[in-house]
Amino acid sequence: MIYQVLVNGIVLGCLYACIAAGFSLVWGVLNVINLMHGTFIVLGSYLAWGAYNGMGLSPWLSLAIAAPLFYGLGYLIQIGVLNRVIAAPVLVTLTMTFGLDLILNNAMILAFKADYRQLLLTPPLGTVAWGPVVVPVDRLIATVFALALTGALYLVLRKSRIGRAIIAVRLDRDAARLMGVRVMSIYAVAFGLGAAMAGCAGVLLALIFPISPLSATPYLGKAFVVCVIGGLGSVPGAVIGGLVLGLVE
Repeated sequence: MIYQVLVNGIVLGCLYACIAAGFSLVWGVLNVINLMHGTFIVLGSYLAWGAYNGMGLSPWLSLAIAAPLFYGLGYLIQIGVLNRVIAAPVLVTLTMTFGLDLILNNAMILAFKADYRQLLLTPPLGTVAWGPVVVPVDRLIATVFALALTGALYLVLRKSRIGRAIIAVRLDRDAARLMGVRVMSIYAVAFGLGAAMAGCAGVLLALIFPISPLSATPYLGKAFVVCVIGGLGSVPGAVIGGLVLGLVE
């Protein structure tokens, strides 16, 4: 039983890392506690559920839709709303994201009701067994995609020009501005990346957990815990924090 629990914890931890990586990025770079993060995750789950049941689109293909869609949504929210109060005390941005989250979450309840839904693949993908350990194939694939997305975010931050600009803004906003970095645009890019990670995580979680607007708050709470354990703005920290939380649970 201990091996089964450990494997389940690792699978869950990788998904938690994907949940928290975007939240950690926004909090670490913008100093904004994005209370919409859990709602973005649930919206991603609804996207996967609707695409599969309405068009027969595989959840893995839904990732290709969720990433640019949620990036654009996050970019527009940041550039159009949050950038207007970004220099205000953290309580102001916290209240702003709380208000926007209320709007989005109640819109989801109006559109989808509070009923729990489940994305069930037909036919099921089955399970994989290693001795006494049994793991559903869809969870294994979701784990691989979660690690791939988290690794892709890490590479973007470390290897790309825009990623280095994001890190520069996180370390010293004023020095980055003096070096020619357009700080407000970088804020919007970072928020967009955080939203994209949340939407993609929601697609993956739809394969495992029931979907409801009521799930937004628990997902947000898990992202908080992972960030506290792993540190802000650190993708490796999100992975470590996610694995710790998954194993402890």
